[in-house]
Amino acid sequence: MKIVWSSFDGRYSDSPRALYEALRSRRDDLEHTWLAKAEHRSTFPDHATTVDAAGAEAVAALEAADLVVANTHVRLPWTKRAGATYVQTWHGTPLKTVHRDVLWAPDGLLDELDEDVAKWDLLLSPNPHSTRYLSQAFRWTGALLESGYPRNDVLSPPAHDERRAEVRARLGIEDDRTVVLYAPTWRDEEGYDPSRPVPVRLDVEAFGAALGEDHTLLVRAHNMVTGRWEVTGADWLQDVSIEPSDVADLYTAADVLITDYSSVMFDFAVTGRPILFLVADLEQYASVTRGFYLDLWPQAPGPQLRDTDEVVAALRDLPAVEKEFSERYAAFAATYTSLEDGHATERVLDHLGL
Repeated sequence: MKIVWSSFDGRYSDSPRALYEALRSRRDDLEHTWLAKAEHRSTFPDHATTVDAAGAEAVAALEAADLVVANTHVRLPWTKRAGATYVQTWHGTPLKTVHRDVLWAPDGLLDELDEDVAKWDLLLSPNPHSTRYLSQAFRWTGALLESGYPRNDVLSPPAHDERRAEVRARLGIEDDRTVVLYAPTWRDEEGYDPSRPVPVRLDVEAFGAALGEDHTLLVRAHNMVTGRWEVTGADWLQDVSIEPSDVADLYTAADVLITDYSSVMFDFAVTGRPILFLVADLEQYASVTRGFYLDLWPQAPGPQLRDTDEVVAALRDLPAVEKEFSERYAAFAATYTSLEDGHATERVLDHLGL
């Protein structure tokens, strides 16, 4: 059986990684091929067979596959073999609109992406909210499995503690430092126009001046704008946009998350650790840039913050933040993470007969 894996157009990450590693540990009768980008190839383990994600080898692998597993659209001109199965895991609980529900997209893009949607045989969903809006956005009437996300299994015991120690050691972070993960989403106008600058909306220098003595800041650009941030190095600052390749590793390492409108908020809620929202462009993003599926703020598991000074103040008094938002956090987790119990991978593989 030939299986082709694709994550974010060429990374070793996300739910495809979780499913691959589970299968590799249990079976030796499967042939695996990963689509890999050159800039991410070094992050793949030695045991992973890779082909250029944008090359002819990738097309050949896809067209020969019995099973294709991807976490976003495969934007290659390939024809699915008769009898093959294409599983689309997708990659997040939708707060912001996606696909046919977006406020704006480049001309022709959605039609192109629909060609990929037409090849899907199974769509995964992490929760009932996602089932509703992913089905709506993709006009999806095919098979759907409400399974939780395999990528989040590592956030539950016992895998979590082992991965946390491993990742913090790999990043050279001492046990007594508070690790802050800054992981915002992308802005469509920046992501689709590579000539536009992509600012880091958190003032990292101000962060370092205020908290650098005992905090480590990990900055993670969205995969749509990776490589377009200019973040200078410091002993309290690391750009982790490429390595580790999987953001789940960073969830385990972090003590607190700063985000904006990214679906990382739903994944990180599995950990129970504090979440802060830096949302200086909230009105613009909600009404012009992208739009939302839900009114987050009455149920948000953390405070709305408009600038870095407010972020620093919140970080200096996290116990008060946790106390203030404890009821909201519990309700948020119950609504969106009830299936994130460490067994999503098993549910998906059982469904596929693997």
